[in-house]
Amino acid sequence: MFTKRILNRSARSTEPVAHPTTAPLATAADAGLLLIRLTFGLLMAAHGAQKVFGFFGGPGLTATGKGFAALGYHPGKLFATIGGLSELLGGLGLALGLLTPLAAAALIGVMINAMATVTGAHGLWDADGGVEYSVCITVVALAVAAIGPGRLAADHFFRWGGGGWKEAAVALGLGGAAAAVTLAL
Repeated sequence: MFTKRILNRSARSTEPVAHPTTAPLATAADAGLLLIRLTFGLLMAAHGAQKVFGFFGGPGLTATGKGFAALGYHPGKLFATIGGLSELLGGLGLALGLLTPLAAAALIGVMINAMATVTGAHGLWDADGGVEYSVCITVVALAVAAIGPGRLAADHFFRWGGGGWKEAAVALGLGGAAAAVTLAL
């Protein structure tokens, strides 16, 4: 009898079932993406501000331009401006989740240049001056473009806000092309 009642209850249950009426504002994944975007994005923006404006103890545009010229980028100040603004604006875009594939492309392009001209000759590890740091930034930027910036982002309202293969390809393609053009000049 008891078993019959349990079986019948599941078939024609009159007990109320809890159904959420609205979706949550954000999931743990959205919060995790926000944390990654804010950390990497704001650090990259600050790194660019050091180059362009001399903020946060940075050398500023004139000294950065001399450094770029010593690396073979001529005119050094122009390339320092491009590199610094790419880090600043790409970092802010990543942090805000705004135009995420383009923000990622800016960071990827700068990091490819850094690996090709500064750190590549020193191996992998950052302790030896290697590419470790640049690879990490490149991979995080590409991953955020592929995954999408999450619901806690300005891009959430646009079709590219969900990430995907196309967004990742745009980020990697534009970043790689910009780096190739810059390195060829």
